[in-house]
Amino acid sequence: MTATRERLVETARDLFLVQGYNATGVAQILKASGANSGSLYHYFPTKEDLLLAVLEWYRDNIYDGLLKPVYERIDDPIERIFGILDGYRQLVTMLEFEYGCPIGNLALELSNSHPTARSLIRENFENWVDAVGECIEAASDRLPEATDPRALALFTLTVMEGAVMLAKTYRSLEPFDAAVSQIREHYDRLLAAGSDWSAPKTP
Repeated sequence: MTATRERLVETARDLFLVQGYNATGVAQILKASGANSGSLYHYFPTKEDLLLAVLEWYRDNIYDGLLKPVYERIDDPIERIFGILDGYRQLVTMLEFEYGCPIGNLALELSNSHPTARSLIRENFENWVDAVGECIEAASDRLPEATDPRALALFTLTVMEGAVMLAKTYRSLEPFDAAVSQIREHYDRLLAAGSDWSAPKTP
């Protein structure tokens, strides 16, 4: 990726997060990035092409941008899941409840109007579910045998997206913390049931 193309993607990514896709104009992207229109249209013939590049960036950087900081400080696979959730909590706080989850925002705005973008949005969500599912798989010996890692990961994503949206709406961490507390209880019950299931039975 050339420096100019990278700068255009980074600028568009930041503006889409703050303003949304539809409210962000090409002229604003050019001004903020310091690029000229020739460079923009060389790399991205349409604004939607730039949107797709932004979504590809999120998809390709999930490990470095989201998972790696958590995995480097937490070894337990279940606790890694809650480390990821805490990362969103920190993002919501840092952005003062203004913007929410970038992929969730774009999903709400574009899923009905941009089918190609919707496909990449789905890929981003699938990557998230796969990452959390891998954590659940890594703890499978501590969970009930019937636990479905993908279903549980999808449930976790649903809780996270809803929690971020409510925190943004309420301008408060209270609904986020309440939602995470409930899913923590769910995981704790699964872990307790897994321990009961795997414990040797006394005659």
